[in-house]
Amino acid sequence: MQKIIDRFVRYITIDTQSDPDNPAFPSTEKQWDLARILIAELKEIGMEDVTIDDNCYVMATLPSNVDFKVPVIGFVAHIDTSPDYTGTNVKPQFHPNYDGKDIVLNKEKNIVLSPSYFDDLLLYKGQTLITTDGTTLLGADDKAGITEIVSAMEYLINNPEIKHGKIRICFTPDEEVGKGAHMFDVDKFGAEWAYTMDGSQVGELEYENFNAAGAKVIINGKIVHPGYAKGKMINSMLIASEFITGLPKNEIPQETEGYEGFYHLHDMEGEVEKTTLEYIIRDHDIKLFEDRKAAFQKVADDLNKKLGSNLIEVEIKDQYFNMREKIEPVMHIVDIAEEAMKQLNIKPLIKAIRGGTDGSQLSYKGLPCPNIFAGGHNFHGRYEYVPAESIQLATDVIVKIAEITAKRAK
Repeated sequence: MQKIIDRFVRYITIDTQSDPDNPAFPSTEKQWDLARILIAELKEIGMEDVTIDDNCYVMATLPSNVDFKVPVIGFVAHIDTSPDYTGTNVKPQFHPNYDGKDIVLNKEKNIVLSPSYFDDLLLYKGQTLITTDGTTLLGADDKAGITEIVSAMEYLINNPEIKHGKIRICFTPDEEVGKGAHMFDVDKFGAEWAYTMDGSQVGELEYENFNAAGAKVIINGKIVHPGYAKGKMINSMLIASEFITGLPKNEIPQETEGYEGFYHLHDMEGEVEKTTLEYIIRDHDIKLFEDRKAAFQKVADDLNKKLGSNLIEVEIKDQYFNMREKIEPVMHIVDIAEEAMKQLNIKPLIKAIRGGTDGSQLSYKGLPCPNIFAGGHNFHGRYEYVPAESIQLATDVIVKIAEITAKRAK
């Protein structure tokens, strides 16, 4: 356990925040810092075919230790952390034998991680929680996943009595900005299927995710002196407020759950002459997803008609699609992960992801790729935490999947 914790801390203290506004690949140079450390570490523990390409994809192989054919499987995690919150100068805090009470992350700034608000904390009473100091994110998304994959490979190398086939691993850049699978070389990876270690709560096993689009709304106004503005000024910010209220008020992230889709306004910048709104549009059902995009456009069209001028411009771009379509024909790969959890006395929580992972895009590129828990909670902000025991359990699941895959092939 301590070795796993030390590895995790080593990774999270390296800033790897990605940048959605930079078209370069990877989007930040600092992602190379962790990638190079991983290259050295993978070689040190005994992995083979350790490579890093020009786009910062780290790949490595654990050769088979059996004399019969076993499907090549893979495990994937991402190097970058969210651009939504700083990952610079992460200072993890440790809370052994958590007692179920409030955790003061930062006394000076009165930042408290409380089970009265984050009730999932109560699932981990008695365990060792790793939290932030209230000023950064933690980086468990997805450095917990990296830790688990490296630790599982090291365990299999050191315990050759556990029989397994060939295993491929990959650490990707820029997942948090939607590009994690864009330059992924599926043929080079050479696995029949893989698992992303990028979920949250212990037991999560997911093979459905949102269909996703990003939308940009530009509202053009006209500035004149406010004292002489009658009949002349067009205030783009007021039109923006009409656009926002034109969307269903309850179809937002904080009002939806399960398979319910939403519109999420995540960025807004405005002045009289020009206001820009940035949205993400999400739905699990492809028809509802298409309807949702059409409804979004209709709000703009109706407002333009009302205003008598095309002041509102809308650009909608698809980002990724529900991987269920690609996983259902090969459901045995989900069954293997479910069996692995059950053998480890972990209750599988099979549910749809209210988000997306590299696994979605990889599934559409020909690499079916369900998602497995990595253990963290409250990603992308100061309240992020992960139980050390969850990292250990996810590591155990990887080992067990490798073992079960070989046994089924024998």
